[in-house]
Amino acid sequence: MTRALQPHRIELDDVVLRPFVASDEEAVAEALRDPDVLRWTAGTAVIRTPADRRAQRWLRPRLDAWSRGDAIFAVADRATDYVIGNVALRDVHRIPDQAVAAYWVNPAARGRALGARALDAAARWAFAPDGLGLHRISLDHSLVNEGSCRVAVRAGFQLEGIMRHYYVEPSGERHDSHLHARLATDHRPAVAGS
Repeated sequence: MTRALQPHRIELDDVVLRPFVASDEEAVAEALRDPDVLRWTAGTAVIRTPADRRAQRWLRPRLDAWSRGDAIFAVADRATDYVIGNVALRDVHRIPDQAVAAYWVNPAARGRALGARALDAAARWAFAPDGLGLHRISLDHSLVNEGSCRVAVRAGFQLEGIMRHYYVEPSGERHDSHLHARLATDHRPAVAGS
């Protein structure tokens, strides 16, 4: 049985992690125009949706994700509230005290460690007793997606192994994937700006 989560807000120096709202559709559409965001994080259902409706298709299930037990954060610019990224913690407590992370950053916001800072902030909150009380957060990415690996490692997610042919693109092409995880007991990484 899925347990509803209380929506949460996390403030960093220049960005805020907050629940998605319907007015974020334009920002999501911008991100989904990036071939890498679309390829690695959109999912088959979104990719197969006509381009002019992809953002709506991607955003719709995330608007009520907290009530369904997934902690889905929009990463928004603190000054403008415009969404420039996403950090998701899904399958929360499906396996006791665990969740699975995913993330993307709009290309215009890359180069400032935003993905790692947001992932670290979400993990610290998720591990806290007054957060989700988790012990382990895992994530995976295709070996071809080297940028995602840099984000994971910088945010303190240790490489645990390779999952052979785990990631399948909509074209049917398969890729080996890295499995990373961070434990509540791991040393907290020094991520600038967090």
